[in-house]
Amino acid sequence: MLKLHNLSRIYRTDDVETVALNNVNIEIGQGEFVAIMGPSGCGKSTLLNLIGMLDSPSDGQYYFNDEQISGYSEKQLAVIRKHHIGFIFQNFNLIEELTVAENIELALLYHNIPASERKEKVDEVMDMVGIAHRAKHMPSQLSGGQQQRVAVARAVVGNQGLILADEPTGNLDSTHGHEVMEMLRTLNDKGTTIVMVTHSPAHADFANRTINLFDGKVVTESVRAA
Repeated sequence: MLKLHNLSRIYRTDDVETVALNNVNIEIGQGEFVAIMGPSGCGKSTLLNLIGMLDSPSDGQYYFNDEQISGYSEKQLAVIRKHHIGFIFQNFNLIEELTVAENIELALLYHNIPASERKEKVDEVMDMVGIAHRAKHMPSQLSGGQQQRVAVARAVVGNQGLILADEPTGNLDSTHGHEVMEMLRTLNDKGTTIVMVTHSPAHADFANRTINLFDGKVVTESVRAA
């Protein structure tokens, strides 16, 4: 599904050059659950942003579903993101002025889906993540765990095949964090490809493969026994 070949990301100012990623080579197959680990500043979030097409590499090639997209325009990349990629962030990124159902539906408004079908899809994913009873509540009325459930629902409501999760349990206590990880594993069991940045070895154990970064380079990879 994804192939990164000699991918680098260098940030430059007039005085400083910072190498965030250095000749990274990674392949991720359809249906994998991959955890990305490493110390702060090693390039984890930069890597996730490149995979999610929120940033562009300085050098190297990125293949998405066998298409070399490194030279695509922002408009072309936006189309791929819209149809294929869902994002889950540490800070939830919910819109405070919208209800739970409206936050989730927002992900469907750009797909020209009729209102009745949008409602059906939203109801389905709210049931799936156990948040249907909060459909009309505002984000400020939810616990952190509930807000992250809404964020997960928003990420998957459009049936995106790839979910990118950046420290999805970082603002949650251990109980709610474990619940979110169980949801991600259930999604993966149903065929969704998941790439997750985490600092937690326990949460990395939910993945079938772990990639460790250090100073912008892949230093080790490990595969969890079935």
